[in-house]
Amino acid sequence: MMADTAATSTFSIGSVFVRGPCLLAPMSGVTDYPIRKQAWRFGAGLVVSEMVACETLAQGREDVVRRMRGDSGSGPRVIQLAGREAKWMDIGARIAADAGAEVIDINMGCPAKQVTRGLSGSALMRDLDHALGLIEATVRAVSLPVTLKMRLGWDQDSVNAPELARRAQDAGIQMVTVHGRTRQQFYKGQADWAAVRAVRDVCTLPLVVNGDIATPDEARTALRQSGADAVMVGRASQGRPWLPGAIGHALRDGGALVEPGVAIAGQALDEALADSVELYGEELGVRCMRKHFASFVDWAEPDADRAKQARAQLCRETSATRTRAALLAFCDTASRQAAA
Repeated sequence: MMADTAATSTFSIGSVFVRGPCLLAPMSGVTDYPIRKQAWRFGAGLVVSEMVACETLAQGREDVVRRMRGDSGSGPRVIQLAGREAKWMDIGARIAADAGAEVIDINMGCPAKQVTRGLSGSALMRDLDHALGLIEATVRAVSLPVTLKMRLGWDQDSVNAPELARRAQDAGIQMVTVHGRTRQQFYKGQADWAAVRAVRDVCTLPLVVNGDIATPDEARTALRQSGADAVMVGRASQGRPWLPGAIGHALRDGGALVEPGVAIAGQALDEALADSVELYGEELGVRCMRKHFASFVDWAEPDADRAKQARAQLCRETSATRTRAALLAFCDTASRQAAA
């Protein structure tokens, strides 16, 4: 697919239609069900679950099972799995399918030390034969489409994403997402979108480029440099679950980024808070939303002192009722200030 048409094109993963050119990235502790639900509501092309560790999923650990939560209000069920043994990838894929997954995504991109120490995530890019064994086990286990998310490689001396993508395609993978950094870069420097072009050159699958994309202009540049079919937004969407949908809309119509006003944005986070409390219970549900509230305040309040005060108030509360009151009060004040 030509890069200059990518922003207006759509594609499918098996029978699952990707409705827009900007997807929400899977991020542990960030893109849980309440946030995915809001991202889908605001028009994200697709949303992906937090990383689910296959071995602990098979053990039935409640917090891991909960990561797979989804319903019609959060779009097609895309469940991301991580593991280091073919046995557990097979079992995890079957459990996810039984739980209602419509797509299985394999994580070979997470750079976190606790993941790579366990020889999962991006550590798998150090041994492509082993990585391929996990891919083949997952594809064999289910009749669902299976996709793959990775980095450029382990380090600059082993940028092997093109080889992994080519072999993954031959093994039955149906979409590839590439974060434009190596594992050793973590999130330092700037994502190298142009380096993803080498994956496009060897792979005919739908290709998604990820890393440092927070605006329509950055998305357009990433698409042009990489030749990808879509972009995936991660860290920039914290506290702004509407962002992937807004970027996708701008890509489709060629315009600028249009985000909701503070009142509508605050209502979205209020709904996410209610879902978070329902999912985790009050104390944990409120705590899980704090990172989103802090980022939301930074987006909505340009005055540093007022933002600091609002963050402190929102992120200290343990009561859902008081947190909601503080959120709505902040939104009301910020809306009036914006209108003044």
